Amino acid sequence: MVTATNVDATAVNTIGWLSAADWTIVVPVYQRQYRWDIGGCEQLLADIRAVADLDDRHMHFIGSILSSASGEGEDAELVLIDGQQRTTTLMLLVAALHHTVREAHPELADQLERVLVHSHDATRTKLRPHRAWASVFERVVLDLPLPAGEHRDSRFDDNYAFFRSQISLDEAPHIWRGLQKLEHVAITLGAGANAQQIFESLNSTGEPLRDHELIHNYVLMGLSHAEQREIEAEYWQPIEHHTGEAIAEFWRQYLVMRTGREVTVIGGRGVYDAFRHEFPRLEFVDLVRHAQEWRSFAGVYRVLLQPSEAPDDEVGRQLTYLGTFGSGMYPLVMRAYRDFELGAIDRDELIDTLEMIQSLLVRRSVVGTGTDRLVARLCRAREEGADALVTAISRITPSDERVAVALKYSDLPHASYVLGRIAGVDGAGGLDVEHIFPLAPGEGWTGDGRREWASYSDDEQNSHRALANTIGNLTVLEEDLAVSAFDRSFPEKQALYARSSVPSTAELATVPAWGTAAIAERSARLTERFVEVWKRPGGPAIDDDGLTPILDAVRRRGWPPGWHREWSYVEYCGEHWEVPDVKYLFNRVFKRLWADDRAAVVAYSARRGGPVYTAQSWNGQWDRLDDDHSLYMGWDSSYMLSAVQGVLEEAGLAPEVFVKYSYIGNAM
Repeated sequence: MVTATNVDATAVNTIGWLSAADWTIVVPVYQRQYRWDIGGCEQLLADIRAVADLDDRHMHFIGSILSSASGEGEDAELVLIDGQQRTTTLMLLVAALHHTVREAHPELADQLERVLVHSHDATRTKLRPHRAWASVFERVVLDLPLPAGEHRDSRFDDNYAFFRSQISLDEAPHIWRGLQKLEHVAITLGAGANAQQIFESLNSTGEPLRDHELIHNYVLMGLSHAEQREIEAEYWQPIEHHTGEAIAEFWRQYLVMRTGREVTVIGGRGVYDAFRHEFPRLEFVDLVRHAQEWRSFAGVYRVLLQPSEAPDDEVGRQLTYLGTFGSGMYPLVMRAYRDFELGAIDRDELIDTLEMIQSLLVRRSVVGTGTDRLVARLCRAREEGADALVTAISRITPSDERVAVALKYSDLPHASYVLGRIAGVDGAGGLDVEHIFPLAPGEGWTGDGRREWASYSDDEQNSHRALANTIGNLTVLEEDLAVSAFDRSFPEKQALYARSSVPSTAELATVPAWGTAAIAERSARLTERFVEVWKRPGGPAIDDDGLTPILDAVRRRGWPPGWHREWSYVEYCGEHWEVPDVKYLFNRVFKRLWADDRAAVVAYSARRGGPVYTAQSWNGQWDRLDDDHSLYMGWDSSYMLSAVQGVLEEAGLAPEVFVKYSYIGNAM
């Protein structure tokens, strides 16, 4: 057997590896700062709990840790080249576990302490981060108090506090069992090894797996070969067949539909992370049940992608209309269409839903309010019933008055779709969008056969140009006629319009002259037709001012340093709050609910392990709620936002709370 001379790679038990050696694990100065957030810690803790539940044959592999050794005896060091994020997070988890049990379980505390500190000096941590952060890390791991009045925010504090809040004294032995079942490959380099080349090899293994590939592996891994073949043949291959190249988008939209929450793609694996969170454990019997649902919805997705395959012609036509606006509303439509397949709703109710969605999208497009990040709230509303969905759509659908103003003065979006449906010729082939007054008229162009364009004043020309792309100046015309009409004066075009089979175009042949007055008059007539075709559902209009429901709020990434106003304001159950950011809102919501609905706060905090506690059990930022309860304030902003969303759901108030992002927030 030939052995390597400069690289030693050994599969080891992670806790045993950390406990046995008495070297110092050093994070070199070139390493990036510690970046794990509470979401990553939550997943790690879930994995540890899951493996702790399994028998002794099952272990959990956490990857490889690459290092180089130097020095001997008490000066021995292991310099981390790759693996500092995982190693640091494990140390914080062990520290939280140690501080939880040190009074009640001294024997377990001793075992945990051997992971954290040197046997010959309990004041020296085995892991030594970059010196700029070493004192912060040591204070957290050794549970050293801060000087009076000093506060410090760090990922070390955040993640330690999360672990500390989640692990009860009763659960501690169970977590310790899971920790002892972690394994990794320890790769130690000799003096002649090229550390950078090995690091690049470990982290550049070809094209990274995409979300749907990660989901595929996650679903099949751990099954027997026979079970894998069954799932692959009966479920996964049909899903791939139905969705084709859109399989990754199918999974994202399926998860939005199922959870009623937006799925944010961050770092290339946001969909996979959301899938694991929704399906944390997949025993074979449960997997088959879920896979049947996945396959069914993939079949629905195929119809959305190819509306001609819909068994009902009118449903197919409505789905084709919906395709004008892209796939953003597919999560809502998938659920409605599947209910139609199952007979839970009839054909008319499905068509009404598709028409409502189109009205929402086309009206918002016309007034320029945008159509992103709407679907999750509508999926949640639909789960509450048909009336709740109508109310939710009504709230965010612009009124007839706003639409009329926009149609008169603004460019018409989706012109072919809008004009075709108004004229009743939607779906007809061979039609082009025609500008009655051309976008770039020649000097000889005339709207009345007398005055030429060159004689128009600057104001007159500018007025015409401003209306060129509005609904009043646009029509649909057969392709051959449109070619002949291109750039001609209006009197010349009228003969061509008269030959058109499109009624709203043919009537232009009777208009005496074409100018801003004629455009305005036609805009008014077409607007009346517009609001009839795309009716606004529900009762009186509500101008939501671009408000985002609290359940759809997200922490904007890349927030500019020194910019402290993420939100313009927050609407809390009809009240107007001047709330600039997540941390302020977190504090205010929990204090308000502590006064108004303490039971909801207690229930949420008990289920989630915080953020309200009866004792200030670790160092950090605390705010007292009463003599017996305190609110921990040292979380990262993502955790705080999640906690606000969760406690408002617990109290039943989430539908009544909205945030208004500041201008720069919307731009991020």
